[in-house]
Parts: sequence; structure tokens; C-alpha cells
Amino acid sequence: MSDLGHPRLHLRAVDSTNTRARELAAAGAPHGTLVTAGEQHAGRGRQGRSWSAPADRALLCSLLLRDPPRLLPLLAGVAVTEAIAPTHPGAQLKWPNDVWLDGRKVAGILVEGRPQERWAVVGVGINVALADEDFPPELRGSAATLGLAPTAIEDVLGAYLEAIEHWLAADESEVLDAVRARDALRGRSIRWSGGEGVADGLDDDGRLLVRTADSGRVALDAGEVHLRVGDG
Repeated sequence: MSDLGHPRLHLRAVDSTNTRARELAAAGAPHGTLVTAGEQHAGRGRQGRSWSAPADRALLCSLLLRDPPRLLPLLAGVAVTEAIAPTHPGAQLKWPNDVWLDGRKVAGILVEGRPQERWAVVGVGINVALADEDFPPELRGSAATLGLAPTAIEDVLGAYLEAIEHWLAADESEVLDAVRARDALRGRSIRWSGGEGVADGLDDDGRLLVRTADSGRVALDAGEVHLRVGDG
């Protein structure tokens, strides 16, 4: 059993588990504090998107970490793939922080914090027990679910906490090797706000490398990356 996840605040419904965890962090909550919710109404994804889920169908959690490592978003993604591996061993990572099953998003990760105060909150949402009809129509072609029973949510949480505890202690080279082994983008045509090219793995700082027709090779620190039309 992981040492992470204590103390734990579980809420029947919440606007955002990350918001609650950040409040606890600012108030001095200890490393490993966990906020979970049965239902979330105003969860945040990257680029200001919302992450909401029907009651008791998804794992919605935020973990407070003191002195977090710099590759935290990437290692959290690896931890999620390991947590769902017993039932879905083929999960991949879409840089920087989505988890895919068969090219569809089953989980998202959002890391927020205050580096100057040396803490971060890792928010994770995993579609554990949603049915296809639970997704809004516009997401049914791009969202995935583990298709498990609601009772599996606590099992997935336990597996995730054990996995992220392992990866928090791992060397950066080990983390990067694990991410590269699960890279969903390598060799695929992508576009982003600054251009387009072919994804070519990660560098030693966890940046996405892209081969472009005019510039040769560029490294992306963060930002929105999309597959080009016709490439998945």
C-alpha cells in the first residue's frame, strides 16, 4: 500500500479537486494529501478546458506533493498507464499529459502549483466506469472508458498511488525511457500553434521533438499538440 493518499478528503461533489487541493496546500497540508470526489462540475483541463464527469463513474483525484520533481507531469502519465494496465495494457501517452486507449483519451492530467513554495498538485481524471452514452455527443469519437464497474474506482486509485510513488523515486532517465516506450505521437504528423511536422520522440528535458520541413528539428516545451487531419 502506498504511503501517499493520507490524509484524504473525499467530497460527494466538488467544483474542482485541484482547487480544493491547492487550498489545502496553501494552508500547510502535508505531502501526500489527497482530495477525491464522486462528482466534479468545474474541473479544469489544459488550455482552460473543463473536465466534468457524472456521479461515481470516474476517478477524480488531486494529490499534493512537496518538493516535486521537474518531470512530474510525465511521470504521472506513466503512473496512470500502469494503474490501468491490469485491464488495459496497451495504454499510451499523448505528450504532454493525456493517456490514450486505441487513439482515444481515457485520462487527463493537470499539474498546478507554486514552484517558489515547492509544492505541486497533480490532478488526474480517469474514465473508469463511464458508458459511451455518458459522454457528450461531441466527445464520443475521441473519449474512451475503461468500461469497468463503479466499484473498480477505488482499486484504480490504489494502483495509481502505488505507481506514482514508485515513479517519484525513479531517476529521470528511467522516467524518460518509460515515457518514450509509451509515446503515442512518435512518427505521426502533428500541428501546434507554431507550425507542423512529425513527432520525433522526447529530449532529455522531456520536451517533444518535432521534425519540420523547413527548420529541421524543434523542441516544444509545452502547449497544445494536435494530430494532423488524416493521421488519426
